[in-house]
Amino acid sequence: MSKTANVIGATGLVGRELVNQLLQNPEIEKVRVFVRREFNDLHPKLEQHIVDFDNDASWKPFLGGDILFSTMGTTLKQAGSKANQYKIDYTYQYRFAEEASLAGIPVYVLVSSAGASSKSMFFYSRIKGELDDAVQKLPFQKVIILRPSILAGIREKRRAVEEQSTRVMGLISKFLFKKYRPVPAATVAKAMIRGALGESTVKHSIVNPEEVFTLAGE
Repeated sequence: MSKTANVIGATGLVGRELVNQLLQNPEIEKVRVFVRREFNDLHPKLEQHIVDFDNDASWKPFLGGDILFSTMGTTLKQAGSKANQYKIDYTYQYRFAEEASLAGIPVYVLVSSAGASSKSMFFYSRIKGELDDAVQKLPFQKVIILRPSILAGIREKRRAVEEQSTRVMGLISKFLFKKYRPVPAATVAKAMIRGALGESTVKHSIVNPEEVFTLAGE
């Protein structure tokens, strides 16, 4: 049976790859994206909603279907403050997840981060860990949390530090810490879709860095 997929974070590195793959997937009938600005891709399966993430009423009535994919994420530099980063990396995503569960959407797939832990001393890792913990308490039938290593791909807005880190980790992972080698955004998107559409009955799945490649079938 064809499914409706909801996506937040659709304009990001993983989000763009995810939407492209969903539009090409015969098991997906509709791809509904919630974005701040108009999505460039025009496709008969694409339904886009321009929303204000601070105003639940701008998006909540349109949320429904079979899957919610959550790929939001930012950096402290882009957010401008820890408060804004927390809002984007935790609050917005949790509110969507909460409302999706109440709307009866059965499957939730989240892109987190390697090292995510609510007990981490690092702010970014702690936010990710707190969200991971919180969404697993919601009444979804299935929750899949991917914790990829550094993401590789071409972003709309360049992040010089991440690009340098990707190059360094790519070299290091050839010899050491292979499980933390950079992962292409397309691979993460593929793993998300395979996880969402798979027949696994495990309610909560944490997919660690090396397992992302396995779930993607690579």
